[in-house]
Amino acid sequence: MMSAKPTGFNDTGVSTEPAYQRIKRFIVEQIDTGIWASGQRTPSENELVRTFGVSRMTANRALRELTQQGRLMRVHGVGTFVAQPKEHASLIELRDIAEEIVAAGSVHSVRIINQCVIAADESVAGLLDLGIDTSVFHITLVHHRDQIPIQIEDRYVNPLIAPDFLSTDFHRSTPTRALLSVCAPDHVEHVVQAVRSDEATCARLQMATDEPCLCLRRRTWWQGKVVTAVKLLYPGDRYDLAARYSAHQQAFKIHS
Repeated sequence: MMSAKPTGFNDTGVSTEPAYQRIKRFIVEQIDTGIWASGQRTPSENELVRTFGVSRMTANRALRELTQQGRLMRVHGVGTFVAQPKEHASLIELRDIAEEIVAAGSVHSVRIINQCVIAADESVAGLLDLGIDTSVFHITLVHHRDQIPIQIEDRYVNPLIAPDFLSTDFHRSTPTRALLSVCAPDHVEHVVQAVRSDEATCARLQMATDEPCLCLRRRTWWQGKVVTAVKLLYPGDRYDLAARYSAHQQAFKIHS
């Protein structure tokens, strides 16, 4: 992947800048000139150590800082990649994540973790405004962009409004699309939080254990009834949440 050391040495072969900066500059040059494309795997720490003759700590610092600056994306247990522009999840529109990914020129895929009917406990019954032990639909999916996981969708659905929901082929249609084909909600509630990731979340999103998640909780209503309650988890370094409101609209509340 790397055939020669970059520039940045004087005539005697002595480096003119800190080693980690040389590595960063080299990587940025490869990205900015188009030699390395978005989503392409970059050299590992070990490759950088051998090529630049530096310590593993120095190579790690270069990759870590470029990741923090949004130039690289590190997927735990997989490798380091040239970062794609961050995906934006809308806080107003109920947009289909598959359509967003395809519109960005990438490939959407999904892994189904759970798809079943459950008896609502007190928490779920409260979310859907139904009685305890009422049968409700439950589905958990992991959405991928170009085979990299970017969202966990954990959703409960009121079967009185969408009785055929679980018959959907979720490899071909997303839950959002399936529900919008039944009814267009007239009220939407959003709550956004930064949360700590548990082991299951880290494994599903291929994150390191110390990485935070963005959590979007959403409920929708139609004709006075709750249609669905969903929790969406995003890796904090691969996604951001965006919204635009007109001056007469009431902005969402910020909870501390």
